[in-house]
Parts: sequence; structure tokens; C-alpha cells
Amino acid sequence: MTDTPAVDTAEADGCAQPFRSRIMTVEDEWTDYNGHLNMAYYNVLFDRAIDDLHLAVGLGEAYRARTNASTFTAEAHIVYLREIHAGDEVQVTCHLLGADAKRHHTFMELIHVGEGFVSANSEQMHLHVELAGKRVVPWPEDVRRRLETMSRAHEALPRSDDIGRVIGMRRSRG
Repeated sequence: MTDTPAVDTAEADGCAQPFRSRIMTVEDEWTDYNGHLNMAYYNVLFDRAIDDLHLAVGLGEAYRARTNASTFTAEAHIVYLREIHAGDEVQVTCHLLGADAKRHHTFMELIHVGEGFVSANSEQMHLHVELAGKRVVPWPEDVRRRLETMSRAHEALPRSDDIGRVIGMRRSRG
């Protein structure tokens, strides 16, 4: 992937709208014997969307080559809501929930382009990592400013009830 954003970077400049990834197509080989997108490939789609977000704020392959730093996903939680299939076009919206000196917190929704439904969502924490020592380090000032600007703008967005969701089983009463 190049460091040319595949999306309109206006969202990185403070628009109070969720960031939108490029439109992606579910590939045939990503489906499983149940005929729908295999759970592993939801991660691929969310990962590609994060790549788009990172490009919009000044991160990416050229950034890694220039600085020997990159981003690592520290935690991810996916909720599967509705099936999607080979050939379906999807887009990910990203709500930047917060950013500090070394990390950012996102909530993403995988949207079926043709029908508009949410197929899945993912809440994630990303770290800025210096690759030689594999240690978490502060963002460069320009990236930090862009993340903070987007995060402040996204404070006006409605918050999903799935943010902060915990996995668990309710006890049955019987």
C-alpha cells in the first residue's frame, strides 16, 4: 500500500463525521463453508480501514520507512451482526474515540454499501511503536495534532451502545 490516501482526508482535518475507508469488495476466497464471510476476514477489512485512517493522519508505509516506527493493534473486539457474502461491497466508518501521546482508540462499523446495514463493529486500541526496540513511543507532533483534531471533532458524534462492550453470558433464571 502506498502512502497516498485512498479516501477523502477532510475527516482528518476536523469534520464531525466518522472517517470513511475506501470501498472494498468481499473476495470469494474469504468465504467459508457456511457461504458467508469467514470471521478472520472481518479483521482484514477492519485492518485495511485502519490503514486508510493512518494514511489520512500522516502514517503509513513511507512513514515507517522514514521513521522506523509504526502502529500496532493492542486490542480488538469484534461483534458480528449480519452476514455478508462474496462480491458484496463494504465500507468502514471509524469513530476516533480518543487519542493521547502514544495511542488511539477507535470504534468502527462495517457497512454493506448496497443495502446500508451494519455487518459488524470493532472497537480497537492502537499503539505507536518504535520498531527497533519494540517500545511504545510518542506520536510525532504533526500526527498527534491530527489525531487530537479528529478526536475532538468526533466527540460530537453519537456513541454506539457497543462501545466498551464486555463479553459474558447472562445467568438464566430457570
